Amino acid sequence: MINTFRKNHFQKCATLIWLAFFSILIMLGAPLIGVSQLSWSEVFQRVSENRDAMIFWQIRIPRVLVAFLAGATFALSGMVFQALFRNPLVSPFTLGVSAGASFGAALSIWLGITFTFFGITSISVFSFFGAVFSIVCVWFLAKIKKGSSISTMLLAGVAVSFFFASFIMFIQYLSDINQAAQITRWIMGGLFVFGYEQVLNILPFTMIGFGVIWFFTNELNLFTTGEEMAQSRGVHVDGMVRILFFLISLMIGGVVAVCGPIAFVGIVAPHICRLLFGSNHLYLTPATFLFGGSFLVVCDAVSRTVLAPAEIPLGVITALIGGPFFLWILITRSGEDII
Repeated sequence: MINTFRKNHFQKCATLIWLAFFSILIMLGAPLIGVSQLSWSEVFQRVSENRDAMIFWQIRIPRVLVAFLAGATFALSGMVFQALFRNPLVSPFTLGVSAGASFGAALSIWLGITFTFFGITSISVFSFFGAVFSIVCVWFLAKIKKGSSISTMLLAGVAVSFFFASFIMFIQYLSDINQAAQITRWIMGGLFVFGYEQVLNILPFTMIGFGVIWFFTNELNLFTTGEEMAQSRGVHVDGMVRILFFLISLMIGGVVAVCGPIAFVGIVAPHICRLLFGSNHLYLTPATFLFGGSFLVVCDAVSRTVLAPAEIPLGVITALIGGPFFLWILITRSGEDII
């Protein structure tokens, strides 16, 4: 049995190494997609001396980095929610967290509040509090009906999403043309990156979140067996849920402030990684991080090249992929697995 465990461990580690290798290849190749006239000698010229080199280093490279970090964040958040509620359809999008963060960003734009605190913008702060408020609402609604909190979680998330969506539309109605256009950009999701400031804005949210989630991998494994089992093994369930909810709200708020509420990444990436690596979060956490980031990089490459020079909003691409995937999970999984 020990030999079987070691063999399984080495196989999963090898698969993780291959996944990391392909992720690096995707990140190296994505900036070159759509580049036809830029030579390698021009790439390494000074940005001030060559316009194409400036586009490559100041737009293409930061955009790929933001896409990877955002995809990894959405994927990790979905993985944590699915472990807590033992439901493969739960994600920041279906639980209304993305909608709450979007409402916070829209409110910040409409009120015209702009400030920066240690590199954190006002939109990030409002997005964070919107995400926290939405997840508190969902948790409270799910707990009202005792004994069936998990079965009501998706319905509560849908209700909260519609609630915030109505407020976003109301804010758009009251906004001027420029504000309404900026709010629409958050709703559809997209990457409009110039320079590395937005990379630095997202990086702390993603890396701190990954570190904390990695630290709690054993607790997440116990949560997948049920709250009672986790509590019997010494896990402080309520405290752990509060920590993880706060963490996910912080991560989603920071990312949505930059690229908007990109849907379905938190469902697609964790589910595919769970098929490849199983439900052990020791392997699932780094796999979801790598796959989620690479997945969104590929989607972004598709969004900016399919109808070039026009650009499809990134949220549209992920929705076209994630919608059928969501239905496939709903159809293939048994009712007990879903709720």
